[in-house]
Amino acid sequence: MNRSLADVIFGAIGGVVSEDIGKKDKQRVIKYAEEDASMILESAQSIIIIPGYGLAVAQAQFALYEMAKTLIEKGISVRYAIHPVAGRMPGHMNVLLAEANVPYDLLFDLGDINADFQNTDVALVVGANDVVNPAARSDKDSPLYGMPILNADKAKTVIICKRSLSPGFSGVDNELFYSKKTMMIFGDAKDSINTMVKLLKA
Repeated sequence: MNRSLADVIFGAIGGVVSEDIGKKDKQRVIKYAEEDASMILESAQSIIIIPGYGLAVAQAQFALYEMAKTLIEKGISVRYAIHPVAGRMPGHMNVLLAEANVPYDLLFDLGDINADFQNTDVALVVGANDVVNPAARSDKDSPLYGMPILNADKAKTVIICKRSLSPGFSGVDNELFYSKKTMMIFGDAKDSINTMVKLLKA
């Protein structure tokens, strides 16, 4: 089955709110609530978490690891994918996750984990943008073109926790936001994750 988990669950019950964003191409973004995302996470067998600079801004690394531990306790495979340029300095994500006592054996570099996304139920993107932008592979006119990215778009479902649709450091819009397999959770990442942790523990 190649359909995303979100399609399977919400396609039948219509638990989706959507809106057209005022961009020149009027691409459609589908917004979801934390309740929807937690249901998808709990239904998954494998999850790859992709942290980015927004994780540092929200100081959400502790809440994110609490979520990871909760999911692991439910028998779900959870790993972190670390892009070498995520954040504002080399190793930024490793430092953040070390602060939260995330075990080192849960952290995987781009080259070690990228091939696994295609067999992963959920890619959970928290505060990352350019490092998961498919334009780096497909758009020769993009300033990102040729930059290695994490293959989040290859996962069956993508959940993105982000404050807004604003672009990353490159200033390039991210086509992953508009994918039918993407669930956008807007708001402060720490608040969103804490809400999902409570739901997962309920």
